[in-house]
Amino acid sequence: MKKFVAVAGNIGVGKSTLVEMLSQELGWTPFFEPVAENPYLADFYRDMQTWAFHSQIFFLAHRLRAHHQLALYPSSAIQDRCVYEDAEIFAQNLFLQGHIGQRDYGTYQELYRTLIEFLPPPDLIIYLRASVPTLVQRIARRGREYERNIPTDYLASLNYLYESWADNFTLCPVLSVPSDDLDYVAHPEHLRLIADKVQEKLTGKNEIVFEPGLPALAGRPGSIETRHSQQAGATKF
Repeated sequence: MKKFVAVAGNIGVGKSTLVEMLSQELGWTPFFEPVAENPYLADFYRDMQTWAFHSQIFFLAHRLRAHHQLALYPSSAIQDRCVYEDAEIFAQNLFLQGHIGQRDYGTYQELYRTLIEFLPPPDLIIYLRASVPTLVQRIARRGREYERNIPTDYLASLNYLYESWADNFTLCPVLSVPSDDLDYVAHPEHLRLIADKVQEKLTGKNEIVFEPGLPALAGRPGSIETRHSQQAGATKF
């Protein structure tokens, strides 16, 4: 049976790399975020107040179309960033920071809520989390000119909203992966660990936890713990 999986996470966390590597590991088709295609993105990073609404409308339209196409795709696919992140994290963050006004934000949310009702959710969302220092390092490493001046407080605000979103998302299971010390490029065992978890039938929200103080020897993480989050809290198993 075909599967539709999305990889979520903050700017620079490593979504595209994981999508590429998991697609090869699992034999699925990758679908990547259309960063270079957004005609507002460079202007947005220079002047968020002016271009935030325009940029978010572009991303929403493109992501809704991509989500619909993925739902109809005949075989298993994995997506770099999902439509829920656009509306529930990025647009909300811009509204909270005053870059999108109340009237525009209300219009945006009404459009999102209406259209999302017609789309089936993914089978699973993989949420990559990382600290702001890690994000800054990875953003600098990939060297995109328009990302060089992203404020650290902007990344921190996104991280806060991501954590809340992942804890409360109910449309499909969420697999949370702490990626500060995760290197699935250098250590194949890290990739295989995630691939194994993805292939499990998830009944709730699960988290891969790399216990601190246990070294990764020969590319193998030390001790792994899976948590199943429920409304009342977390159950270890």
